[in-house]
Amino acid sequence: MTAIPQGRGRRAALVRAICALVVTGTGLAGCGSGDPDAGTNGVGKLPADTIQSRTRTAAESTSALRLSGTVVSNGSTYTLDMRLKDDGGIGSVTSKSGTFKVLRVGRHLFLKADAAFWNQEGADGGGDSAAAANKLEGKYVKVPTGDPAYKRFSGFTDKDVLLDGLLTLHGSLGTDGHHKQDGVRTIRIAGDKGSGGTLDVSLEGAPYPLRLVRAGNAGTLRMSDWGKDFPLAEPPKAETVDYGKQLPSS
Repeated sequence: MTAIPQGRGRRAALVRAICALVVTGTGLAGCGSGDPDAGTNGVGKLPADTIQSRTRTAAESTSALRLSGTVVSNGSTYTLDMRLKDDGGIGSVTSKSGTFKVLRVGRHLFLKADAAFWNQEGADGGGDSAAAANKLEGKYVKVPTGDPAYKRFSGFTDKDVLLDGLLTLHGSLGTDGHHKQDGVRTIRIAGDKGSGGTLDVSLEGAPYPLRLVRAGNAGTLRMSDWGKDFPLAEPPKAETVDYGKQLPSS
């Protein structure tokens, strides 16, 4: 057997180590002639608009998911951690008013928060409003369907509405390389070279969207637990406050 010169062996080992680092760190097949789409679902070889269509179809046909991250809307920033499915959702939302829990089962929407949140939401800071806010603290407040708060907060629990709005990139679409999200290989599509937002799509299994960077610095969201069911039920009546047609505003 012919011995490999020590210097050559060291160089070969160094090259292999660098290649491993590049692949692990960026998700790119940066060394040799490896195909970055080898062993994937194949969407990485498709045009960007076709990838977007495939990922939208996969997302809309799935029964459940987890959505977390930040959304900037109408000048307000919201931090979300929501579990969503066709008939409702549950999770937490943080806004300038504080953190609150939101739960929707069918058409019934509930919010749970502390007194400070309720005081900011609709009160003028007077004694009566403070007393009302204290009564709501720690309770699931059933939001009337006709109240402005219903439309404002129910959207956080609507899987179809959220996905329809979030999976849209603006401008001309193109691909922006192979990447990784939480260890999963992805293909990134971008609107107007990134200024119109970017979306990382899974190359493993179904082409689910995994990470969205919204255009105009409007937030970054991660999508996970696709198809993973979770329990969804209305809170016990003993923990619920129902104000009927409208939430108290003073």
